[in-house]
Amino acid sequence: MERRVLVAGVGNVFLGDDGFGVEVVRALGAHPVPAGVDVVDVGVRGVHLAYQLLDGYRTLVLVDAVSRGEPPGTLQLIEVFEAGSGPVEPSAVPALDGHRMGPDAVLALLATLSAGTGGTPPDRVLVVGCEPGSTAEGMGLSAPVGAAVGEAVRMVLRVLDEETRTTAGTGSAAEAAGDSRSGTSGKAEASSC
Repeated sequence: MERRVLVAGVGNVFLGDDGFGVEVVRALGAHPVPAGVDVVDVGVRGVHLAYQLLDGYRTLVLVDAVSRGEPPGTLQLIEVFEAGSGPVEPSAVPALDGHRMGPDAVLALLATLSAGTGGTPPDRVLVVGCEPGSTAEGMGLSAPVGAAVGEAVRMVLRVLDEETRTTAGTGSAAEAAGDSRSGTSGKAEASSC
């Protein structure tokens, strides 16, 4: 079966709310997902994520803590790019550090790996992001971020439903999850838990 969608939980569980993405994919494990969807806990292994994406996913859904100046626990669905628009090229790719690669660096590495291997990067990249309260050293999510995990799981499930029901190029996963608003990094939906 062709793999169509990859959901990747990103973050460091030893830095408080930075572990949000990991906690969401753990919670997502209690729910059935549509055929053709892979859910992985990437943690801080950005290089592994880039290599896994070479397996031919149509859509990537990153789940991560994302600072955008909102109250802690605010969820946003951010559409990074769609087919035809291409990823935003970072002005400079940081030195490759498998434990400190952010999504921009992973996507830049993926573009390089795809060109070198003939692989195909995803047509669409979405981020289910949560505004962190604290990323200080320590385990466990802050109260507002912990309270957002359940709604983030529901948001991911709505995106998966839309992505697996439509063909590439019809509809928008951001629209499927609710009304969207424009943000500096792409389309975004915000909700506070």
